[in-house]
Amino acid sequence: MTDSPILFDVEEGKVYAWCTCGFSKKQPLCDGSHRGKTEQKSLKWIAPKTGCVYFCGCKETKSAPLCDGSHSNI
Repeated sequence: MTDSPILFDVEEGKVYAWCTCGFSKKQPLCDGSHRGKTEQKSLKWIAPKTGCVYFCGCKETKSAPLCDGSHSNI
């Protein structure tokens, strides 16, 4: 987990599993590390268009999975 947004290339129509717990070693995406540690599950997100997005790294965003600047308040 990081307090900074994570720049990530996405493809239109592709489904991404954003890590909600911070345990994943493949941030910002889920690698299943949450299993047995928390009840949290990944958040499925479909990219609306191809390009770069900033996924939330602090897990405090109110517009999950995208960064909304919440890390500035941590």
